[in-house]
Amino acid sequence: MKTVEALDLTVSPSPHCHSGARVTGISYNFLLALLPAALMGVYYYGFDALRVICTSIASAMIAEVLIQKIFHKPVTIADGSAAVSGLLLALILPASVPLYLVVVANFIGIIIGKQCFGGLGANPINPALLGWAVIRITKAWAGFLDFDLALINYDTGFILQYPLAVLKAKGAAGVATFDLLSLFLGKQTGGIGASSIVWLLVGGLYLVARGIIRWKIPLCFLLGVVLVSAIFWMIDKTTYAGPLFHIFTGNVMIGAFFLSTDNASSPVNRWGMITFGLGCGAMTVILRVWSIYPDGVVFACLLMTIFVPLLDKLKAKPALTRPIALPATNESGKERAAL
Repeated sequence: MKTVEALDLTVSPSPHCHSGARVTGISYNFLLALLPAALMGVYYYGFDALRVICTSIASAMIAEVLIQKIFHKPVTIADGSAAVSGLLLALILPASVPLYLVVVANFIGIIIGKQCFGGLGANPINPALLGWAVIRITKAWAGFLDFDLALINYDTGFILQYPLAVLKAKGAAGVATFDLLSLFLGKQTGGIGASSIVWLLVGGLYLVARGIIRWKIPLCFLLGVVLVSAIFWMIDKTTYAGPLFHIFTGNVMIGAFFLSTDNASSPVNRWGMITFGLGCGAMTVILRVWSIYPDGVVFACLLMTIFVPLLDKLKAKPALTRPIALPATNESGKERAAL
């Protein structure tokens, strides 16, 4: 039998005790944690939001069943993982996105990002991230993710301007009209559920409290956003927004608790998780400031995912690892003086 080293498997630190958690239970807890944000999206955007959510979940599940049937694999649709991917994708899309794009994004994410690598647990990329990124970088489809244009015909009771787009165009002075409390309560333009900051925070803390996700990645993600945005803000307060603005806008909250904590595509050891979270948060702000995109959460998570195999090798140096010189002995067993 091959050893763990021979199989090149990544193993988290001991003790290795089964917590009793199952894939089905984890998936359904994720769905439950995302439900309040999804309901707020339906409240603000109506039937269009519900249509996108239902289409996204259904197409993700259909894509998984089809590819498993084609390759004669066991059908695992009941574990709920495909439904989670579909819901996550829906919550970072605008309510007005064409349904065929929702289907295309889910098929790409599930088939290419998940099943082609062996299915659940073997995928190096979060399917929802891959599906969204393909739409965003495709020139013919990118316009559908422009929140200022996509949501112009909705009456939501708050400013129908995407805060991060305003920041990109006008700097910190342009976003002075946005109230931080309103942003925190979800009264802002954005993805169907990604803008429901308070409910995503509640859902994320629920997952942490239940032990479904570990606190290190979300906390370090948010810390990375705060630290890097604070540096830019202190350099020029008229150009760069403060840390709280970055935390309360875009996909930061859903990214910290739901997108970056995917079990298959995130590190398993402590230092790896800390570095991964800090990297995702830092890259989010850097991409917001220097890239052509208003928000950088999805691309930051995808970029850091590349380094997960390396991050899993980060380990703290064990104590008392310095070699101790033992006294030499002669053939009779008596100690002789060391030279």
